[in-house]
Amino acid sequence: MAKVTKRRMTAEIEGDFVVFLIGARFNKLWKLPKYFWFVKSMPAMLKELEQHPESGLLHARQHVGLRSALIVQYWRSFEELEAYARSRDNVHFPNWVKFNKTIGSNGDIGIWHETYKVRAGEYEAIYNNMPDYGLGRAGKLVPAAGYKNTAAGRITGADAGEAPVTPEGDLAEA
Repeated sequence: MAKVTKRRMTAEIEGDFVVFLIGARFNKLWKLPKYFWFVKSMPAMLKELEQHPESGLLHARQHVGLRSALIVQYWRSFEELEAYARSRDNVHFPNWVKFNKTIGSNGDIGIWHETYKVRAGEYEAIYNNMPDYGLGRAGKLVPAAGYKNTAAGRITGADAGEAPVTPEGDLAEA
């Protein structure tokens, strides 16, 4: 089990980065056995990327439900993400081709993705009673203290006053 950090932490990452969300929705669950190759494709891609840190992937985390899957990925740049996706030498490209040839727009499985370019310092994150997670795992975790104690402080980089709610209680009632 992952070690839980029992205090408020925030994330720091040097420079610009990309958040890439990619997911699938299984519209016809009874057809999953037919598309088992598709279900196995993302873990194979993530394994390949883990073995090649020079690819630009900083961290990825899968979230799986009954009908859907979501993978949150943090990349050093959009160019590295696109280079991986388009490279015919990597696991992604043949799976991309196979999806379009065998599933395409037949309605069996839906796929989607969203890409966000994040400029240095234009993000904020908080983790409390959590193991290394998300952006904190892609970059590094640091204590949420001083100006980093509030969301406004983390996003602006300037002291934004007291947090309205702290582990000690609601400051508005104090």
